[in-house]
Amino acid sequence: MSEQITMENCWEYLCTAKTQRLCELEAKVYTFLSDNFLRVLRESSVYGRLTRAERELILSLRMRGKESLIVAEINDVFERVGSRESSSIASLDERCGIYYYSSDYKDWKILTKIPEEVNTKGCGICTMYNYLFLAGGIKGHGDASRVSDQVFCYNPMTDTWSEIRPLHQPRAQLKLVSIDGYLYAIGGECLFTVERYDPRMDRWSPVAPLPKGAFAVAHEATTCNGDLYVSGGSLFYRLLKYDLKRDEWQECPYNNSRKKSADMLAYKNFIFRFDVNREQGVNVFKYNAVLKMWQQCASLQQENLGAFKCALMDSCIFCVTRSQLLQFSVEEGKEHFVNGSFKAPLEARGVLHPFTLHLPNDE
Repeated sequence: MSEQITMENCWEYLCTAKTQRLCELEAKVYTFLSDNFLRVLRESSVYGRLTRAERELILSLRMRGKESLIVAEINDVFERVGSRESSSIASLDERCGIYYYSSDYKDWKILTKIPEEVNTKGCGICTMYNYLFLAGGIKGHGDASRVSDQVFCYNPMTDTWSEIRPLHQPRAQLKLVSIDGYLYAIGGECLFTVERYDPRMDRWSPVAPLPKGAFAVAHEATTCNGDLYVSGGSLFYRLLKYDLKRDEWQECPYNNSRKKSADMLAYKNFIFRFDVNREQGVNVFKYNAVLKMWQQCASLQQENLGAFKCALMDSCIFCVTRSQLLQFSVEEGKEHFVNGSFKAPLEARGVLHPFTLHLPNDE
């Protein structure tokens, strides 16, 4: 019976398992609900009947695997002559890949190939409920290219890709952020607008747009203490905060740095901003979201470091470049770059975007 569980009969099986005290079957149904969590959220006939404890259980089961550092290989927004993204025909092996770092092998392993229909150039990326989401981007090449409104997600528990409801507006070079069970698509080329995705309703809805003067291309976004923050890019030293309850943007104190930011991440009450200077290296600034104060907390002297993106795992921020992976400890009051680094995936040839997922079977 447990091998025949589907979305149509899972509630019936769960009731049978509870009534007849079939513990193994009950566990298998909960695992099925967890593995297909997004679909379950949209089914009121299933999710609406679950108790609060059961909802927490199936969500916790999505995190049952080992948290792993992962990088997605993304195509450069700016096409280069002779590059693989400038070709309209790509073989299966040339598709962008997603790699995870295996602590057992001390090396990177391929997790999945990104399907051809998924736009990887100029897309927004984030994780939520242990799913990976890719939204917007640029579809096609050269004169035939156009901005996309498509949104895809990858489920590591089932190793499957699927498409969800498209954005209201096509967007490229947007930021995609998850907070409080929603996705936020922020800005994009020539766009001030912001929209929010509700996974239970499978619907995108507009929210307050970015303030005037916040031309949101190449910016960074993160969440801290239940609020959403945007900075960097053409905003430079400005920091904007979005209040979810009031549906409004607020101006935060300016950062003293005038350099371009590489990325921005939050840990506890602090937002860490990494500013890059090719000749000097990286300066790290932190913003106390409670006291509303900036201060410089660390630096790394390294020439020709290049652009990078960051991901937080445990109490360490991993900064991923094409050639190396730096580690920055965020232990309060002792923030510092950790001595030593290890290589990024050698097979990856695109822009590397790091994040974390819990992978099943301790992969």
